[in-house]
Amino acid sequence: MPGDAHLVLPPPPRTGPLLVAYSGGLDSGALLHLLAADDEVRQRGLRAIHVHHGLHADADAWARHCAGTCRDLEVALEVIRVAVSHDSGDGLEAAARAARHAAFEAALRSDEVLVLGHHLDDQAETFLLRALRASGVDGLAAMRPWRRFGRGWMWRPLLDIPRARLLEHAHAHGLHWIEDPSNDSDAHDRNFLRRQVLPLLRSRWPHAGDAFAQATRLQRETSALLEASDAQALATLRTVEPHCLRATPLAALPAARQARVLRRWVDELGLPPLPARGVAQVLRLLGHGAAPRGEFAWHGAVIRRWRDLLHAGRVPTAAVPAPLAWHGTTILAWDGGELALEPALASGETCDAADAATPPFLVHPRAGGERITLPGRRHSHALKHVLQDLGVPPWARARLPLLSDQDGALLAAGDIAVSAPFDKWLRASGRRLRWTAPI
Repeated sequence: MPGDAHLVLPPPPRTGPLLVAYSGGLDSGALLHLLAADDEVRQRGLRAIHVHHGLHADADAWARHCAGTCRDLEVALEVIRVAVSHDSGDGLEAAARAARHAAFEAALRSDEVLVLGHHLDDQAETFLLRALRASGVDGLAAMRPWRRFGRGWMWRPLLDIPRARLLEHAHAHGLHWIEDPSNDSDAHDRNFLRRQVLPLLRSRWPHAGDAFAQATRLQRETSALLEASDAQALATLRTVEPHCLRATPLAALPAARQARVLRRWVDELGLPPLPARGVAQVLRLLGHGAAPRGEFAWHGAVIRRWRDLLHAGRVPTAAVPAPLAWHGTTILAWDGGELALEPALASGETCDAADAATPPFLVHPRAGGERITLPGRRHSHALKHVLQDLGVPPWARARLPLLSDQDGALLAAGDIAVSAPFDKWLRASGRRLRWTAPI
């Protein structure tokens, strides 16, 4: 990618329009200037986004500065106001970052690339922070230059460029930028490293920042090798249901591999990152002599052990729905899932038409004590025992929609167990019942 005579950005890893996260500071300002000067970037699409946190008295002025700069560069700008939680428990800096990334994700279009201005010095600070938190290989890989993000991608093209080079570029081109006064405070860990620790290290080892950044690259290489093995191990543990893993073969893996596979599985499911205490708790569920049932919940997600399965998903937040009538002509939204009656006939097959006078079905939650007569059976069986025999976990049974006729006779439990009379009706009408359970 062409750029400044002394400062050249690497080419983006893929095509697609770019969305620059523009704070108005030096780093993102130099980045936006470099991209705006590139005709190829202009042709693929370039716009900017500024997140207004409302945490500083000059926040409105900063937004106006960004608008003026983008107007001069002829780059479209979107200003997003966010509310930053002051009682998240993670600190104001982390809360602001979470709000900012949520805004980025909401604004990012399909296959668009979010471009961030993190540079080599930022990478060195991140490496030190992760080391001080006793992070493993993945954490010490620090910020990745390229990854999936929301509906598109995230790209950090400046990670190999020190801030001093960005400052030279800004002065050479007469750029103006915002200096956030909070950067002058040592209250935040990152600022303390930037202002106190790294200058001291550089006074003894002038290339300390470069060395830390190189260490992150080496960690990324190691992480990539481990991830390939993690993927292979995860593949051997999967079931037909993506949200379930086989517990016994997982327990047979080395402990370090178990932890990595668990984190990868949770990440692929789109659930919040599994904390260290969560990994330890789940591994205890796998241990010798552990109870066949148990769970660990975090940030609205939960991993449950039942028999020889681990199941990961979201914790239901809504109350169990009330009973309602359903004619089967539309898809029924139920407790986060969907219930539908669909055509089941192959092309050209014929059958008797369904009875148009069939009364509407009653869809309702389990109350306990239900019985069902299965196809090919003469006597009814307790639904609880039927679902147990079919291997349906307790948490899935509790949220399963039941289908009854107007006389109260149980017709089906989701699409897992169907009664003999309802099975006959489905065959005669050329339909099948489909239940799509929530995550």
